[in-house]
Amino acid sequence: MMVLAVLFAALGAVSNAAGTAFQRKAASTVPGRTGLRLLLALVRRPAWAIGIAGVTGAAVFQALALLNGPMAPVQPLFMLELPFALLIAMPLLHRRPNPAGWWAVAGVVTGLALLLASAAPHGGRQQAAMTRWIPVLAFTLGAIAVTVLLVRSSSSALFRAAALATGAAIGNALAAAFMKSATGRLADAGLVAFLTTWQTYGCALTGITALMFLENALQAGPLVASRPALTIGDAAVSLTLGVILFDESVRTGWWLLPEAIGAALILWGVVRLTRVVPHLKDITG
Repeated sequence: MMVLAVLFAALGAVSNAAGTAFQRKAASTVPGRTGLRLLLALVRRPAWAIGIAGVTGAAVFQALALLNGPMAPVQPLFMLELPFALLIAMPLLHRRPNPAGWWAVAGVVTGLALLLASAAPHGGRQQAAMTRWIPVLAFTLGAIAVTVLLVRSSSSALFRAAALATGAAIGNALAAAFMKSATGRLADAGLVAFLTTWQTYGCALTGITALMFLENALQAGPLVASRPALTIGDAAVSLTLGVILFDESVRTGWWLLPEAIGAALILWGVVRLTRVVPHLKDITG
């Protein structure tokens, strides 16, 4: 089951990366259009249809990954979307990154492998009792509200971008927790149970909120502030929610040292990518 979870998570990262790259490719062919005119132009582009299929496939693969394995290793694997997006988008958009960009990609991949191998997330259950959901919802939704207040009280572009990206990371992790619970209901009790469980709608609402935070983070300031907060924040909150909600286990003790080194490598790689890869925002959104 864990092998399937890892496979589906990796396929989800590839699918989302491809979807993003092809959507960017389609958008680049209709400059100067916005709103409904942009959408009407895009639906006639094969690249846009491929992009939508990629994003849809990513959601399906994520659901399958969460159904077959713990949340703690599944969500961090979606970090691979960033290097996959570069690998796919660079030739598609006829761009070449600085060679240092490939070292940054290697840092992200190596750091992720070290982090997951050291933490070795395992175990867990598909559902969580309301006695666990209530404090988790209070904390995560409260943290998102705090990021809004901090953004409104700050004039620093770097701080605003980082705070909004942190809100998006928390929202993404919470949406994944909802998805894990909802897909578990689908597998155990069927479609009616899936459509009537509150976690299904919590996933949709939280996912939309996270997307709004992300778009505002990208507009608020540079990627060097938003990308690290989004990448590390999503992984950290996902690991925490997996342990608290679903009884997943990770190794502690001296294993915390290689886990910290892995997290540091990921952070270094993401920061380097935002600095050395040209037009990163246009490629990855």
